[in-house]
Amino acid sequence: MPHSKALFPLFFFYFTILTTVVSDHLPATSSKLLISSDAVSLLSFKSKADLDNRLLYTLHERFDYCQWQGVKCAQGRVVRFFLQGSGLRGVFASDTLTRLDQLRILCLRNNSLSGPIPDLSPLFNLKALLLDYNFFSGSLPPSFLLLHRLRTLSLSYNNLTGSIPVELVNLDRLVTLRLDSNRFNGTVPPLNQSSLLIFNVSGNNLTGPIPATLTLARFHMASFSGNPGLCGDVVSKACDHPRPRIFGSSNATGYLGQSAESQGNIVVSSLSSKKHKSNSLILGFAIGASILISSFVGLIALVMVSKRSVSKNLESPKTAAMEAMDAPPGKRTEEIDGAHHNSENLVFCCGEAQLYTLEQLMRGSAELLGRGSIGTTYKAVVDGRHTLTVKRLDAGKTAGTNGQVFERHMEMVGRLRHPNLVPVRAYFQAEAERLVIFDYQSNGSLFNLIHGSRSARAKPLHWTSCLKIAEDVAHGLAYIHQTSRLIHGNLKSSNVLLGVDFEARVTDYSLSLLTDSSTIDDPDSAACKAPETRNTNRPPTSKSDVYAFGVLLLELLTSKYPSQHPFLVPMDVQDWVRTMRDDYGAEDEQLGMLTEVASICTVISPEQRPAMWQVLKMIQEIKKSVTLEASICRQRLPCS
Repeated sequence: MPHSKALFPLFFFYFTILTTVVSDHLPATSSKLLISSDAVSLLSFKSKADLDNRLLYTLHERFDYCQWQGVKCAQGRVVRFFLQGSGLRGVFASDTLTRLDQLRILCLRNNSLSGPIPDLSPLFNLKALLLDYNFFSGSLPPSFLLLHRLRTLSLSYNNLTGSIPVELVNLDRLVTLRLDSNRFNGTVPPLNQSSLLIFNVSGNNLTGPIPATLTLARFHMASFSGNPGLCGDVVSKACDHPRPRIFGSSNATGYLGQSAESQGNIVVSSLSSKKHKSNSLILGFAIGASILISSFVGLIALVMVSKRSVSKNLESPKTAAMEAMDAPPGKRTEEIDGAHHNSENLVFCCGEAQLYTLEQLMRGSAELLGRGSIGTTYKAVVDGRHTLTVKRLDAGKTAGTNGQVFERHMEMVGRLRHPNLVPVRAYFQAEAERLVIFDYQSNGSLFNLIHGSRSARAKPLHWTSCLKIAEDVAHGLAYIHQTSRLIHGNLKSSNVLLGVDFEARVTDYSLSLLTDSSTIDDPDSAACKAPETRNTNRPPTSKSDVYAFGVLLLELLTSKYPSQHPFLVPMDVQDWVRTMRDDYGAEDEQLGMLTEVASICTVISPEQRPAMWQVLKMIQEIKKSVTLEASICRQRLPCS
């Protein structure tokens, strides 16, 4: 009791000050208003952080604070406090916002707040913390390590010092970690969270080897630049001393049997003496020489095989686009005359039985489905039994591809079989006609599902639908990239169809490689093209497909046509996606994670984009975390 009496005057002193601060923002008629603890927290923060009185916070009614600038509530509790670029000047005082125990997103970036970052451990529900572009100083508060639900931590462009806590590896839900442009020293923690999509520690004073984890190996050297003391494979700088290798979990493998080397999981044995190093060097030269000899022999064999019959040429690893570019114009004309253009029937792919003839196809009923950048699409019914989709390629755009190249290319495309691809069943070519036949998909295209009727404003799909469609499309693209040397080359929502169970199935893959797509009139199709292929003669690559997938994902999340997507830096894409949707609340977290995937897919530099199998794994990790969280919620109610 004596101890309690001693504390009472101190408590009364702080309560008097707080009451004075709050009363300054209340009208005289509201003296008897019951003040929410969340309102008190917000006004306390304003009193220290808004010295220029830019936030016009006034409390007339009990829940007025839910309508204040930057505030979003759920059931009367503040769950989001977003004041990016609001001109705040002052300090982020302790024991203010930290009392918002239901807060999930806190964004104070691009203001002029100074001083140390307060203890944030009471914010146990916090999932996104964005405090970059301020003047915070001091070391990284240990309280961050208690925020196990944290998914986004962005503290770049401050004045933080000390080492980066190694305990950050325990934040197993972390998706974004930005600590760039501070004054951190010490080493890079061995981060290996498979959920981590965006990472940047550039512009610090970090030293030592970069840990060889599967997660850190995914990031480009730009994520580590501006740290002259760093070394390792990622920054292409040898370390003076051998460093231990840190490996990921056994399930962190690539898609469809990708080699361990291509996934960055390279096992390096540490040698304990110069003798061992010398032996290793000799062995390396021997292996290298043998590989070189094997490659030379293989090249000779490839040249010999290329001189054989056309049927043997079907095994050539070159794509049709490469063949067309290699062939001189005069030779193309000669080959067109001698190719199989007078064939009387369809060529069925992958050894399938001939179910109908060209004559039956031509007699069947046809319905125009649409005109695209590479041709016209029809729905055809043959003998009342077979319903097909027929793509009639634009003769003018495919004139530069000779008959043999077209045949070889379609043989490769026709071999692709996957549940998330619409299979090519047959093709036909004549002197002025080229047809590609697919299975008909009765549920229409993803474009129609997203945008609906143009006369009505389409609402964004629920996040579970976005997640499922994104996974399906990523499966199909990853399969194309990893089982062949082909790419899609023209991915967009109109080229994703919906199967009988409304599964997403990619169509028109690799057909654009046969056409001249240097000029695209449709602004939405142009917006799906990767920057490195626009207005240039550079052929598309697998990384171009990754870019188009990112654009498609943003189209899914916002229901905005690709031509309407603004050019934004990754950190601003999150805000744009949220403003395009009416439903925040419970799905805000999932939307954020999917948006992070879209952001990393649409970076300007193709080298910084992940491979498609990595994108697929990211989406699967999101799906796994959502499923796990839902299971926990069902067992432990209520769920936050």
